[in-house]
Amino acid sequence: MRIPRLLRRLRNDFQLSIITLMGLFGVIGISPYAVYRLATGNFLVGVADIIIVFSTVLAVLYAWRTGDTVKPGIYLAAIFSTAATLIAINLGVNGLFWIYPLILFNFFMVSPGKALIATTLVLTTMVGYGQLHPGRVFESDYQMVSFLVTSMMASTLTYIFAYRTRSQRDQLQQLAIQDPLTGARNRRAMNEELRIAASMRRRHGNNYGVLVMDLDHFKRINDSYGHQAGDQVLVDFVELIKRSSREGDRLFRFGGEEFLLLLPNTAKAGLQAAAQHLQQQLAEHLKGPGGMVTMSVGGATLRNAEHWESMLKRADQRLYRAKNAGRNCVIVDDDDVPHNRHELPVS
Repeated sequence: MRIPRLLRRLRNDFQLSIITLMGLFGVIGISPYAVYRLATGNFLVGVADIIIVFSTVLAVLYAWRTGDTVKPGIYLAAIFSTAATLIAINLGVNGLFWIYPLILFNFFMVSPGKALIATTLVLTTMVGYGQLHPGRVFESDYQMVSFLVTSMMASTLTYIFAYRTRSQRDQLQQLAIQDPLTGARNRRAMNEELRIAASMRRRHGNNYGVLVMDLDHFKRINDSYGHQAGDQVLVDFVELIKRSSREGDRLFRFGGEEFLLLLPNTAKAGLQAAAQHLQQQLAEHLKGPGGMVTMSVGGATLRNAEHWESMLKRADQRLYRAKNAGRNCVIVDDDDVPHNRHELPVS
């Protein structure tokens, strides 16, 4: 049961899978060299190999435990770059072969820009040391220039590949969580964010609230003015809600004209105030082809040890109560009194 869960995590987290795979290759590939060099008396390089192996294991374990892949990637890139440089300086020509896998490793571990900086520092250090100590690293200037040119070519091609790959992966990830019409996050992203909110509530006691918002009589807009007009209303609605919400709030579209707003650090009073504020902004600024557009709102706050689906269900129930009360209403948690927009105070 545990192994399938680990494999699923690797499939869902690209960077964690890369760190794990590169870490595995590093441990398997370098450990025999560490043993051999210690056995033959080359203690400096042998110790460097051991440091690489143990650093790799610690970084991979840290990434698995915390879910943070950025710090371990930077740490490993720094350790590997330093160790590979020392090994190359110590072994001379035989150590130069380690620089090429290092180039690939760095571009997998960190962002293309950081990898390019790390590779440049390694090459600069080696060339500078070779100039100060002729014959220690490179047997001739010709060999040094050849190594420098081939390393720079490998770095440039790897940079282009890594940059394109990262850019395409970011675009795919964005498409996977974003509603293509409105730009709001989709239901898949909503479920994940609510799951995280419930986890934070259990661990740290953080307050979270949700507002489920439904545009009143939206079908009439589509039927009377066409779907293009209805789509424009949805786009304008999302822009207005984002503009009127806090930076940390998250807006999701999980139905045709139904949206959810997740509000961190928000108790019931704050949730009620936020809902009324948004309803007022809607009344003042959102106009459809047939005139004013209104919405019904149901809200709920996350309770102790509550599953996020239970909170969502309560918010949805209050939304339907608001709609049954005549629409254009707000009902939050156990508040049985619907608040019509005409009764709202002007903020």
